[in-house]
Amino acid sequence: MSTIPAQSWGQAVRAIETAGQISLACHISPDGDALGSMLAFAHGLRHLDRRFTVSFGEPYGVPAMLAFLPGLEMLSEPSLYPAAPDVMITFDAARRDRLGGLAPAAERARELIVLDHHVSNPGFGTIDLVDHDAAATAVVTDQLLTRLGVPLTKDSATCLYAGLASDTGSFKYAMTTPAVHALAGRLIEAGAKPDEVSRELWDRSSFGLLKVLGIALERAVLDEAAIGGLGLVSTTVSRADRLGVGYDRLEGIIDVLRRADEAEVAVVAKENDEGRWYVSTRSKGAVDVGRACEALGGGGHRLAAAFTADGDVQALINRLKELL
Repeated sequence: MSTIPAQSWGQAVRAIETAGQISLACHISPDGDALGSMLAFAHGLRHLDRRFTVSFGEPYGVPAMLAFLPGLEMLSEPSLYPAAPDVMITFDAARRDRLGGLAPAAERARELIVLDHHVSNPGFGTIDLVDHDAAATAVVTDQLLTRLGVPLTKDSATCLYAGLASDTGSFKYAMTTPAVHALAGRLIEAGAKPDEVSRELWDRSSFGLLKVLGIALERAVLDEAAIGGLGLVSTTVSRADRLGVGYDRLEGIIDVLRRADEAEVAVVAKENDEGRWYVSTRSKGAVDVGRACEALGGGGHRLAAAFTADGDVQALINRLKELL
C-alpha cells in the first residue's frame, strides 16, 4: 500500500495529461532502479504518443551492466535537455543536486514531479511521489503508469524488473515483501525474463574484471573491531589496478566482499576516470550506511549507499568508519 496521498497522485496525473512536453531525468551515474524506472516510464509515454525527452547528468554514459535495457535509443545527451521544462519528472534522486547538470532545469521547471523512495528525500518537487516504504522507485513508477492507464509491455516490464531486482539485491534484502514478489510476478507475466535480467546484472564478467577482482580481494582489509565490534571489510581499486577494465564494470566487486562473515559492513573505494574516489558501502542490516554516506555528501539507502570524494583514500575510509 502506497503512503503517497491520493491528492498527490491526482495532481501528477493531471500535470502529465495536460503537459505539452514531458522531460524525464534520473540521478547521475544511474543504477538499475534509476535508469530502469525512467526508461519504463518513457516506454509508457511512447505508448501514449506523447512528446518527451529522457536523459541524466554528466558523466553521461550508460553503465555497461545496464546496456541490455530496452529503450536506450530514447536517451538524449544532457546538452539537448530543455533548459526550462514544462513538466519534469525525476526518478530515484533523493536531492535536487543528485541530478548533476540537470539540476538547474529542475529549478526552472514549471512543474517538477519527484518519484523516489529514499528516506532522506525531503520532497523537493512541486508534486512529490515519494514512498519511503517502497522497495524501489520502480514500485512508484509502476503505480503512476497504472494510474495513467498505461499497460505493461515486455519492454517496460523488463526495465521495471531490473529496477526492482537491483534495489532488493536480487530479492535478498529485508525490503523484499510479499508485495514486491507480487509486482515481480506481474512483470514476469508481462514478459520480463528473470534469468536474462539476473545474468546481465550479476552473472557476467570479462576475464580482465576477474583479474581486477583478484587484486581487490588480495588488498582487502578486515577490521573486526570497527563499528563497536560489528566489523568492517574494505578494499580499494585505483585507476592503475583496473588493467584497462572500464570503471562502470566494477560495481559487482562489493557483492563479493560483503560475503565476509566477520564484517557487518563492506566498503569498496574505486577511483574513477577523473581521479575521484567513489566509495560504495553495504550493510547486512545492523548498521545504517545511508546516514553516514549522506554526511559525506552522498546518499543511498540504509543497507546500500555511496559517496564521492577527493583526497587520500585511506583517510576517507577512516572518516567513514568514525561516522558508522
